[in-house]
Amino acid sequence: MEKGKLYLIPTRLGDNAPLEVLPMSIKKIIELVNDYIVENEKTARNFIKKISPKKSQPSLKINVLNKFTQPLELEDFLDACDEGNPIGLLSEAGCPGIADPGAEIVRIAHKKGIRVVPLVGPSSILLAMMASGMNGQKFTFNGYLPIDNFERKKAIKALEKESFKTNTSQIFIETPYRNNKLLEEMCKALHPETNVCVASDITLPTEYIKTKTAAEWKKVKIDLHKRPTIFIIHKD
Repeated sequence: MEKGKLYLIPTRLGDNAPLEVLPMSIKKIIELVNDYIVENEKTARNFIKKISPKKSQPSLKINVLNKFTQPLELEDFLDACDEGNPIGLLSEAGCPGIADPGAEIVRIAHKKGIRVVPLVGPSSILLAMMASGMNGQKFTFNGYLPIDNFERKKAIKALEKESFKTNTSQIFIETPYRNNKLLEEMCKALHPETNVCVASDITLPTEYIKTKTAAEWKKVKIDLHKRPTIFIIHKD
């Protein structure tokens, strides 16, 4: 029997109308698929309902993948594919597998010989990179920086040094309630002429994307508190 496909289904980055930022192909797959792997069942069901209001919610079979999920459970999450049925992997925001726990499911799918089908949708990391004006030929996503003040400052300086040495744009993120503190620390730690891109609330009506030098950012008044934000630095 032919195995079902694993569809990697992107979601919106905020609370805007889904089909403003997602292609119609997402709607077609949502209407096809009844088995899902998600980070949060409530928000996933809400997303599915917004995309396909007539879809039967009781018919959905949902496995939750988050920090509490045990590794031994993951293989069973793909049982529907083994039985010939498609599964949808949904991120909480943006693209599955990119800064997202779904990457482990994708790895297992390849191991089991299940075809993985990525669908088009918004990635805050790539959208920020596109809009930054920095080196789109060579960039690195570094995830979260250390929480400790000393270690974070050291990490910022190390990324700046690497950017200058290899001409690589360095991307990272922070827990949204610490965004303002991070930008303040970056302005202190970086060389005044190092370029810094701040990309916040991407695709939303409150979207804010600016690239300035560290010295210029010191003069800017911007509140990033609890706003999903991507930071990029590049030292020429």
